[in-house]
Amino acid sequence: MTQPNGHHRVETVIDIRKPPVSFTGGLVFECLTYTVTKKTKVEGKWSSKEVDLLHDISSYAPKGCITAVMGPSGAGKSTLLDGLAGRIASGSLKGRVSLDGATMSASLIKRSSAYIMQEDRLFPMLTVYETFMFAADFRLGPLSLADKKQRVEKLIDQLGLTSSRNTYIGDEGTRGVSGGERRRVSIGVDIIHGPSLLFLDEPTSGLDSTNAHSVIEKVHDIARSGSTVILTIHQPSSRIQLLLDHLIILARGQLMFQGSPQDVALHLSRMSRKVPKGENAIESLIDVIQEYDQNEVGVEVLAEFARTGVKPPPLSNQQHSVSTVAPSYAHSSHLSHRFGEKSVEFSHSSQVSRRAVDEFDHSLRSPYNNTSMSWSTGNSAQFLKFTPARLKNDHKLHNTTRNNASTGYYTYSSEILQATPTPHSSDYTVNENDYLTPSNGTQEHLGPKFANSYLTEIWILIRRNFINIRRTPELFLSRLMVLTFMGFMMATMFHNPKQDLQGITNRLSFFIFTVCLFFFSSNDAVPAFIQERFIFIRETSHNAYRASTYTIAGIITHMPFILLQAASYAVIVWFALKLQGPFLYFLLILFVSLLSTNSFVVFVSSVVPNYILGYAMVIAFTALFFLFCGYFLNNHDIPRYWRWMNIISTMTYPYEGLLMNQYQVNDTFGYIDQVPINGFQILDSLHIKTDGRRKRTVVLIMFGWAVLYRILFYLVLRFASKNQRS
Repeated sequence: MTQPNGHHRVETVIDIRKPPVSFTGGLVFECLTYTVTKKTKVEGKWSSKEVDLLHDISSYAPKGCITAVMGPSGAGKSTLLDGLAGRIASGSLKGRVSLDGATMSASLIKRSSAYIMQEDRLFPMLTVYETFMFAADFRLGPLSLADKKQRVEKLIDQLGLTSSRNTYIGDEGTRGVSGGERRRVSIGVDIIHGPSLLFLDEPTSGLDSTNAHSVIEKVHDIARSGSTVILTIHQPSSRIQLLLDHLIILARGQLMFQGSPQDVALHLSRMSRKVPKGENAIESLIDVIQEYDQNEVGVEVLAEFARTGVKPPPLSNQQHSVSTVAPSYAHSSHLSHRFGEKSVEFSHSSQVSRRAVDEFDHSLRSPYNNTSMSWSTGNSAQFLKFTPARLKNDHKLHNTTRNNASTGYYTYSSEILQATPTPHSSDYTVNENDYLTPSNGTQEHLGPKFANSYLTEIWILIRRNFINIRRTPELFLSRLMVLTFMGFMMATMFHNPKQDLQGITNRLSFFIFTVCLFFFSSNDAVPAFIQERFIFIRETSHNAYRASTYTIAGIITHMPFILLQAASYAVIVWFALKLQGPFLYFLLILFVSLLSTNSFVVFVSSVVPNYILGYAMVIAFTALFFLFCGYFLNNHDIPRYWRWMNIISTMTYPYEGLLMNQYQVNDTFGYIDQVPINGFQILDSLHIKTDGRRKRTVVLIMFGWAVLYRILFYLVLRFASKNQRS
């Protein structure tokens, strides 16, 4: 620009990706890049191509504000949220992240944040109060019971759930809380410990306008308490837009805009685009993005404009409307943005009233008496890399934007118009009775990784398991009824066997049917963990408890019910069929058989994506185990190359144990050609060992299989059941 005296005035182009000088804390991220390998078919041949789902995104989320990540479908909104929340596998995401000036790794982000998924994963038969109390037990650790109850009551009141306090969460088959209340419960269970950073993936998805606004209002209160809130949202209503403080708009994994919602219209005007009368500025910007995306020009020019200020080329069908006017983004001519009792109006005048902005800024800052924290590109050493960053000509770009003032660049004033100013984290003190009080995000204040001791976690999980079983008794009652009914069936079918070869065969059939019955009776456990797996992933993603304590608590919870099922069947058939051998050993064989079978089915349910595939796998393995258990062909007659199947079959050992308990006696069980046959001879003909140690060994092997399957189940939970992108 030429001054009257003939000198040129050089104006600095401000990179809108960087936090302004007045930035007072929050989440800052630089050069986030997430690359995946995509296979495409070209001319009948498959080829691999690397695609950036996130491309060199640098931005920030101010503390005490709601930062909304928006953009068209496929823009990378959820991917960015997952990357910031540490939900992308190590090595896949490149970039640097800092929270309140402290360097952060993915593990530290998880410990200091909460992530609310789009789906509400809650136990349907727990009440709202019970759900929050278990969340408090998991997340607040050694805090006294009275303090936990006080915090839960305050949380229920602040989330507007008082009327639903004792209502079940509910599901498709059980009437419970409404959709909006369920979403607020999902938010509450993850913020009860006062996280300094809160991520929400589409919190208004599936809700009507009223419930959606109510949810965002509660999130707004959480942000105003000092937390850094980042959420993805699709087509927010005008009422919800009034609650958003900061925008990050993406397209094709690239940054299109970042800043206050009030700056969107100004951003469009500098692109020589005008907001149509009666339309919303944010929606207009997304429409412009989609226009470029559908054009051969692409959205890269808009990303370049956001980064350097180089104006994008006009589209062929674009109406040129160059204007320096910065219209309001609201529908009406005036937007009243309220905070407490203060308000400020942004008008359609050629320039926003700086005095009004200053008054608004002062009204928000004055209660905190904070000072500004400087931020510059020189402090990037404060960031801790998730993986080595991909820096693309940052230094060159910095020099270019500093020295160029040619036509086509736009300039900002000394600092960008800010969203709602934010207080320092030091202005907040920890108050154990206020769930809205955020925790300090630095590593030295995070404390232990898990809030509770090992045994405490097990006890809390056992209590919750028993409550769920007591309120959903169908699963165990159905097994108990089946085994009881089948026990009566067996007692009437196989009583008084004949003293001949057919009688011996009938008794062998009874034992193998018992083994198969106990195996099949556990098949209905397949969908049980599949339904609970998503809750497990949500709770363990932020260290509510360990995978090992979850595994152990599950075993302890199921043992009494398994013992009851085995005892009901054993008592009926033992006395009705006048079986021989020690009754306690007979009961022990049935109990350990059920335990190993249950462990196997639970393990299968942990590795399959749905219960249909789970049932298919269990049925397939049941057929294999049945074929090689020794009933059709004993171990001696099975081909050598298939004998290993006899060893791993979980039906082999209960079948042998039941036969040994019955036939390790010299009593006569039948006659062949007038020759008496005793129990030892029957076992010898089946190539089953008759020494006393074998009976003990069989029990230990069955118990070992139960332990092995539970260990495999734990390993799947520990290393494979993570809600992470690869």
